[in-house]
Amino acid sequence: MSSVKTLNANAEVMGSQAALFMNINAAKGLFDVMKTNLGPKGTIKMLVSGAGDIKLTKDGNVLLREMQIQNPTAVMIARAAVAQDDVTGDGTTTTVLLIGELLKQAERYLGEGVHPRVISEGYEVAKKAAVEFLRGYKEDFDVSDRETLRCLARTSLRTKLREDLADQLTDAVVDGVMTIHRENEPIDLHMVEIMTMRHKLSSDTRLIRGLVLDHGARHPDMPKHMEDVYVLNCNISLEYEKSEVNSGFFYSSAEQRERLVAAERAVTDEKVQKIIELKRKVCGAKEGASFVVVNQKGIDLQSLDLLAKEGIMALRRAKKRNMERLQLACGGLTINSVEELEEGVLGRAGKVYEHVLGEEKFTFVEDVANPTSCTILIKGPNNHTIAQLKDAVRDGLRAVKNAMDDGALVPGAGAFEVACAAHLREHTKKKVVGKSKIGIEAFAEALMGVPKILAENSGYDAQEAVIALAEEQANGVCCGFDISSGLPIDPHLSGVYDNYIVKRQVLQSAPVIASQLLLVDEVLRAGMNMRR
Repeated sequence: MSSVKTLNANAEVMGSQAALFMNINAAKGLFDVMKTNLGPKGTIKMLVSGAGDIKLTKDGNVLLREMQIQNPTAVMIARAAVAQDDVTGDGTTTTVLLIGELLKQAERYLGEGVHPRVISEGYEVAKKAAVEFLRGYKEDFDVSDRETLRCLARTSLRTKLREDLADQLTDAVVDGVMTIHRENEPIDLHMVEIMTMRHKLSSDTRLIRGLVLDHGARHPDMPKHMEDVYVLNCNISLEYEKSEVNSGFFYSSAEQRERLVAAERAVTDEKVQKIIELKRKVCGAKEGASFVVVNQKGIDLQSLDLLAKEGIMALRRAKKRNMERLQLACGGLTINSVEELEEGVLGRAGKVYEHVLGEEKFTFVEDVANPTSCTILIKGPNNHTIAQLKDAVRDGLRAVKNAMDDGALVPGAGAFEVACAAHLREHTKKKVVGKSKIGIEAFAEALMGVPKILAENSGYDAQEAVIALAEEQANGVCCGFDISSGLPIDPHLSGVYDNYIVKRQVLQSAPVIASQLLLVDEVLRAGMNMRR
């Protein structure tokens, strides 16, 4: 009887063999769920919530977050994989598959009586050797090389979307990150806003080198399309305001009331008149120029009317984040009082126009002077498509950012896994003495699981594919699996690349989780009521 039973007779205890069996089965169960998602030819999962909402996805991160996993071991693996996504933005499915493969390979040797500690030590040696091999295997590249970045983004997007749509989004994702990239400055992906519009087809998704504001002009007579635009960013109240302290106005006749109302109106009209005077000054000096006011505070109807008569487009109650991004994109300054009005505070944009979709209005600010911020406008006929596109674009942006931060890439299509497995067998295994060789062999076999699954998901024979890849690798050729022909291919020729940081993170986290699960010899369900 377990000593825990002595302390608490109600405690549930699972012995060493049963605990190992439970952990390995949980990992294999999650492995079987996720493996069909891997690669461009992976299948899609449909998630149905308790309320009946449907979500279609093949993104491992979305699946693991949305699925209701109850097995404690599977939850642990899922959390490790989700943490991988939080750190690098990709590699969730690969992490789950590598943990599953490592435990599957360990199960073979455990059945032959090998102690889990021996396998765990072998995994630790293999992990260090694999990370060291990855450092030498990565390929440095020039971060301004747009074509290489396109290849990387295309590889990432094709694993989440159908091929033609992924290829179309590739340019939007790469250009979006390159637009906000500044030499020797960290890339802030918050400067790439993802805007969704339920309209037309998903193929109409595009990059706007500027902003899309989710509101429009509030006067029917204001211009809807303007070119060569001066943009005034302001935080000025152009409406009647209540006093901030409790106060009252008393009058003894109708004339006094009229004078009071006129005086209040005159204050607002004076502010509007100063804006109009600035517009006349800057637009009068340049033929064809136009003027837009974007205000964080309110603009009342009389003020809107005055601005409309002057041909000024005015947007009121703009969101603070839009104001900040507008200032970055168009240049100029945000002013808080009309005394600061001068030509130097104005931003510039090549084109500003309004787009009406049902009852919603959107204002597009394009061809901006200094595009340190941009917008990816995602369009789709329904919410399923939009959600899928949004997740894919986020991962694509992270992939390009990671590559630019690392300044290095890793050949994809399973090429690294094939090369690393060969390196572990030919070099690392020979340097190690004793039973730890078993763990290194199991690690190498687990790495070969990735190209094997790519072949299975593409409809080819997995064993044939692995043998062909091993033969090519033995000849010293860098080779990955071609999902179109089912033959080995040089990933450089196909333009298939993976992120260095993603591969490194997978290699560092997956073996640790697998080793910890192997070394569990008892599972105790005792609860807090043990103390009673």
